[in-house]
Amino acid sequence: MASKLLPLLTPYTMGKFELSHRIVLAPLTRCRSYDNVPQPHAGLYYSQRTTRGGLLIAEATVISETARGYPQTPGIWTKEQVNAWKPVVHAVHEKMADLSVCCKSGMSGRASNFSYQPNGQAPISSTDKVVPPDGTGMEYSPPRRLRTDEIPQIVNDFRLAARNAMEAGFDGVEIHGANGYILEQFMKDSVNDRTDDYGGNLENRCRFPLEVVSAVVDEVGSDRVGVRLSPFADYMDAYDSNSDALGLYMAESLNKFNILYLHMVEPRMSIVEGRRQIPHRLSLMRKAFKGTFIASGGYDREEGNKVVDDDYTDLVSYGRLFLANPDLPKRFEIDAALNEYDRSTFYSPDPVVGYTDYPFLDSSP
Repeated sequence: MASKLLPLLTPYTMGKFELSHRIVLAPLTRCRSYDNVPQPHAGLYYSQRTTRGGLLIAEATVISETARGYPQTPGIWTKEQVNAWKPVVHAVHEKMADLSVCCKSGMSGRASNFSYQPNGQAPISSTDKVVPPDGTGMEYSPPRRLRTDEIPQIVNDFRLAARNAMEAGFDGVEIHGANGYILEQFMKDSVNDRTDDYGGNLENRCRFPLEVVSAVVDEVGSDRVGVRLSPFADYMDAYDSNSDALGLYMAESLNKFNILYLHMVEPRMSIVEGRRQIPHRLSLMRKAFKGTFIASGGYDREEGNKVVDDDYTDLVSYGRLFLANPDLPKRFEIDAALNEYDRSTFYSPDPVVGYTDYPFLDSSP
């Protein structure tokens, strides 16, 4: 008698994509795209983590020159960048015929400084409040509050980036509405202090992100669009006084666009009796959203299997574990030991170290 598949290794139909398992590569900033142009080593990095019928979500990809906030992050607003993405996506498609790989498009907003902006101008945001020092060594410059009449141009930047992602060969687009970047800067009341139609109550604060979703859906089709949210997080001092209400409002509002998936980040883990404890605060959003639901945030093999088995989520995304274990689905399948990740190399510009040099099972000592 065949052994029962682990919940994480059971097939799943996500729109038109037939996934062979439920382990997703989470989007991870890698800072190895020199001059904002994807490099050939990215093709190796992503293809290493490719499995037949898997879902990969590429690193946060900058939608315009004003969207930059970190060194060596890939862009998708120029022809050169689009052409550089093509062999990267092809390397993944070549290894896995029935793959789904999504481009994560975003804009840093106030999480930036003058040096990353054209002509040294101020970063743009929902506010003119600067990000407080956060211990990372990043120096954030005072942002400029977007005028109401400027917001449609930013919406259009997201739309054009989605079009470019399709030209580059991606199967879909994930809109970056998490981690304290510009869409969260509008959504969360710790940052958004506007008094126009994009500030104040929850509906107004979510207006701009939903306009972005609408534009991207119109451009590439709802069956190619996902959204990532982190309503409980406080990245770069972006937090909300009612995170549950924010998450629920967005989950319900996204239903009208019939998007492919909603990717949500759990609150930060706590340690209980020496063991990591995931808060499991996404139930309301999971029940409200009608499409595929992806949970993220500190999951391991045991916890991932449990939440899929309990129908708490459809898919689980893994970041650091998938980074350090390019064959993570195989390791989960046979319950093999995992490589430890090296935090000091997460954002190194090195094209190999901490990037493509983590060993596979068949090459481990």
